[in-house]
Amino acid sequence: MPYAAPRHCPHHHRLFTGSRCPDCAKEGKQRADANRPNASARGYNGDWRKARAEFLEAHPTCCKCGWPATVVDHVTPHKGDQALFWSRSNWQALCQPCHRTKTAKNDGGFGNRPRGVGPR
Repeated sequence: MPYAAPRHCPHHHRLFTGSRCPDCAKEGKQRADANRPNASARGYNGDWRKARAEFLEAHPTCCKCGWPATVVDHVTPHKGDQALFWSRSNWQALCQPCHRTKTAKNDGGFGNRPRGVGPR
């Protein structure tokens, strides 16, 4: 049973529960994805996959919680800077839950503003 009364979406003329109309959320993601280069264009190609596998083999546990690591995270977001992208001193091994938490907190994930951006 929902905790709050359903709300009306003015764009799709339907009721929904939760923070956002599912159709609006889907359309927003599609717009964002359409403007985003694919993974290979962002540098995540075969060379990256090989380097990632080597790094995770050398660092098999999450540096935050100790669970098995599955993600190589850039400590400082590279934002296209290839030197920073490939700098292993800027990499850390994380499990998926810790990576999601870091992304949400620092990089503006889950509707949060990226750090360093002014107030809402």
